[in-house]
Amino acid sequence: MVLPTGRRATYADIETLPPHVTGQIIDGDLFTHARPSLEHSATASVLAMDLGGPFDRGRGGPGGWWIRHEPELHFGDNVLVPDLAGWRRDRHATPPSGRFATTAPDWLAEVLSPSTAGVDRVRKLPVYLREGVDHVWLLDPIARTLEVLRRTDAAWTIAGTYGDIQVVRAEPFEAIELDLAALWSPA
Repeated sequence: MVLPTGRRATYADIETLPPHVTGQIIDGDLFTHARPSLEHSATASVLAMDLGGPFDRGRGGPGGWWIRHEPELHFGDNVLVPDLAGWRRDRHATPPSGRFATTAPDWLAEVLSPSTAGVDRVRKLPVYLREGVDHVWLLDPIARTLEVLRRTDAAWTIAGTYGDIQVVRAEPFEAIELDLAALWSPA
């Protein structure tokens, strides 16, 4: 949704949205979408469980991260809501708290859907790059793919592309094997 007459969106516009609608502001434009499908939610939830134990809780893995589900990120006038985000504890001694975070995460994941993939790739990735996010994972539960992007100087580099039922060690979480088959809802 782009506001009429070229008016720049503000946080007040997000606050007026109904509870079942997520709002994001990117470069002055308001983007809205309904709560995600159950397939989308399943992918994000399983990924949060698979990474949360070893990295956020330190169970079966090295720990050292704060992993959060759908955090609201405020970067100046931009308001973005990735599906998951993680901050390295060695860079951020305390976990993100409050209604939103203003510090860029070190990693985040976007679960793509037909209605959000364009915004995630075209509008949000440049903001994440500019704000200093080191890694972005793009997960597509329909195509059953994981694309791992690494920030280099002023661009994203593809660090890995994986699919379907592979078991992978993906940056920045190479310390564990991730079974991709568990991320995709059964057909």
